[in-house]
Amino acid sequence: MVAGLAGISKQYLSALERGQRGFNRRGLIEDLAEALGCSVADLTGQPYLAPDRATLEGRAALPGISLALNDYGPDEVPDLTPRPLNELLAWAERANEHRDQGQYWLAGRELGTLLTELQNHALTAASADRPRAFRALVQSCILAGDVAKGLAGNIDLAVAAARRGYEMACRQGDPGLIGFAQWWWSLPLMWLTARGRASRLLITGIDALGRSAQLRGEDTLSAEMLGLMHLASAQCAARSQQRDEAMTHLLEADRIAKQVGECNSMRMHFGPTNALLWRLAVGIELDEGGRAYEEVTRASPDLAVLQSKDRTAALHFDLARALVQDGVQRDAEAIRHLDNADRLAPTRIRNDPIARDLVATLYRRARRQAWELDSLRNRFGVGGRGQQSVDN
Repeated sequence: MVAGLAGISKQYLSALERGQRGFNRRGLIEDLAEALGCSVADLTGQPYLAPDRATLEGRAALPGISLALNDYGPDEVPDLTPRPLNELLAWAERANEHRDQGQYWLAGRELGTLLTELQNHALTAASADRPRAFRALVQSCILAGDVAKGLAGNIDLAVAAARRGYEMACRQGDPGLIGFAQWWWSLPLMWLTARGRASRLLITGIDALGRSAQLRGEDTLSAEMLGLMHLASAQCAARSQQRDEAMTHLLEADRIAKQVGECNSMRMHFGPTNALLWRLAVGIELDEGGRAYEEVTRASPDLAVLQSKDRTAALHFDLARALVQDGVQRDAEAIRHLDNADRLAPTRIRNDPIARDLVATLYRRARRQAWELDSLRNRFGVGGRGQQSVDN
């Protein structure tokens, strides 16, 4: 019954349970969680024991983030005297830069305080300052969700942060900012197994931005967000194994990316390079990892344009996933890519359930001992050959 609900065979499910197959598709974990009537975190056993001191330090920010989102509603002015707006804007910029460089523990430091003080400014600032305050607040809400999801697998808190970001964007009224918040809100909704709502949110955003996005000119925020929404829609369709729909959205995102070029509004790095990297992730969800790997490596993307260790680490991680999906003969290459990902953004990679499962899968399939793989197991805190692929 569970196998049928998850859209896989009984033999495949049995191999997963015995640790003979790996969970390298996020859509598969989501489908199994839904079939079992549990959350993804319940299935993966998150949060894991902290694999390093940085993770412990980063998780210390989560109670403050939760308090900031629950102590005040979106229309309530926090009862405090905030720091000057320019000081908070500089703080928000530094925090997002830390995230871009994979330093989640620094990005999350006192983040709840930043959210509360920015909300005070956003709701009380003079009209000339309100757009800057709202933009920084929305961006900080999304950052809070990244920290919660990335360090502890706390999807509920990530969704709450994304929803607050959307609520505040709507109060500001900038279509591009609203699109940014809608796009990011859809991502934790998928991980929550709420793909239907994520898809509807993206369709609404695509319809709204499609009427107003400028593909040329100085302000391309709306166009970038429209492109990101098509990429997220492709990912959502791929997780449901809807290949034609996924390809349609990828082609539209490619078209927009070619017109706007390499951009980085809201630090989301939209453009031809990032569109190519999303194409790899979509290919993996469609069980076409080998083909997707060859497509990306043939294109030889210039990762320097992303200016982000975190995004570069995500690419190496996806390359490792694609290679493992392609077969055991490519495991040595996969180990190298996974090692690169971990060295670039360890707190992000070590706390990802699929990355942990990938280490276990590679170890189980290894024909001989390899020090690189043993090093990865030690860094991740992943057990031996008898361990099930997804931690329980």
